[in-house]
Amino acid sequence: MEKFTTLTGIAAPLPLINVDTDMIIPKQFLKTIKRTGLGVNLFDEMRYDDNGDEIPDFVLNKPAYRDAQILIAGENFGCGSSREHAPWAIADFGIRCVVAPSYADIFFNNCFKNGILPVVLPQEQVDRLMDDASKGANARMTVDLERQEITTPSGDTIPFEVDPFRKHCLLNGLDDIGLTLEKASAIESFEAQSAQSRPWV
Repeated sequence: MEKFTTLTGIAAPLPLINVDTDMIIPKQFLKTIKRTGLGVNLFDEMRYDDNGDEIPDFVLNKPAYRDAQILIAGENFGCGSSREHAPWAIADFGIRCVVAPSYADIFFNNCFKNGILPVVLPQEQVDRLMDDASKGANARMTVDLERQEITTPSGDTIPFEVDPFRKHCLLNGLDDIGLTLEKASAIESFEAQSAQSRPWV
């Protein structure tokens, strides 16, 4: 998993509440078991019309936000079914950080496991960042995970909280497999001892 330390990029505003996982990546794209290739279908039903043409008014189709790496969203982001394809699609598009007042629990946990930092902030601070994100190409923000702060386009900083264990995992690029591999020597030692003491197993 790619490490998350400091991210500077364009922030895209998505002022919608209750954005569920089917809106993030519709069910027809869930056949794949690969984590790549889903970014083109992120928010598919909002990005494209029935003919597959881009809807110009949707934020990620606007020139200023095509390379957005931060998403400012409304409350209860990622609700609905517990599909891990949702953070896969977000990450594959290039978004590494989502800021919202609240998230659905399963989506929130899946973000950390896929290298995405979901920041929780009070509504008034999210509203402020949403206004900043509306500045188009000038909506550049910096998210510093080590310092746990967001720097706005005007240079102001907003602190945020993050679980220490999850912070450690993101800073070091550790998903569940990576965490297990950190204990590889201990596992190998245990298996060697077990093979000697219980050769019949």
